[in-house]
Amino acid sequence: MEQRRFGRSGHLSTVAIFGAAAFSRATQEQADAAMERVLAAGVNHIDVAPSYGDAELRLGPWLEKTRGKFFLGCKTQERTKEGAAAELRRSLERLRVNSFDLYQLHAITTFEELDRVTARGGALEAMIEARAQGLTRFIGITGHGILAPAIYREALRRFDFDSVLFPINFVLYANPAYRREADALVRECRARNVGTLIIKANCARPWGERARTHTTWYEPFSEPAKIQRAVNFALSQDITGVCSSGDLTILPHFLAACENFSRQDAPAQEEMLASATQYEPLFA
Repeated sequence: MEQRRFGRSGHLSTVAIFGAAAFSRATQEQADAAMERVLAAGVNHIDVAPSYGDAELRLGPWLEKTRGKFFLGCKTQERTKEGAAAELRRSLERLRVNSFDLYQLHAITTFEELDRVTARGGALEAMIEARAQGLTRFIGITGHGILAPAIYREALRRFDFDSVLFPINFVLYANPAYRREADALVRECRARNVGTLIIKANCARPWGERARTHTTWYEPFSEPAKIQRAVNFALSQDITGVCSSGDLTILPHFLAACENFSRQDAPAQEEMLASATQYEPLFA
């Protein structure tokens, strides 16, 4: 599987990042089978958060014995220094590790939230202290929503984050305003040597009133050919990698799509954008 440098970390991350949200309701047996598949595919980067149900507990036994095989990113949705510091230590215990490679401000979806975490006594202060204490090597910011790229450009003006994580998919990119902001963020990250992780690459639409057939909070593409096209589009952007969909039944197809990635040229990407009218953007 292709590897790309994760910004200033210097880590060569596989283009498939294992999104441990898929373990939110998994049994240990299911998690064990998935981790065997992840390792067999050569994936070397994990993204997890305490808000992902039992994911930290399911990963713990694996990280205890395979910590050196993975670049490990975790997150906090706490907004205060005290809350973030406590959650970081709890995640270390649940994951059975001594430190993270990356710790991220999670789900910053409004400018008001950005104000809170970057203010005096905000969560960012806890992360800076954790880095000084050797509990994390790098600091990032994550989230989703139509304003995400604009928020993270502002975040980079306030603090020299090492990474950003935000949505890119061809349905969202059919929105010219979102695409302009996202492309501007990607260019700024490249100029500043900031790692770029992408979520929702395999998103077709919100669930709406339809019955949910997968554990993702959006409706994913489930046919291998459509997953391949969606992954090809996302990875054809100037980014580090894509987080796998939060559903264990999608995981084998997603990993295969990353292994078989074929870069789309400009006409092929425009064709994808033209087809987006068949679907619905996740964020209005």
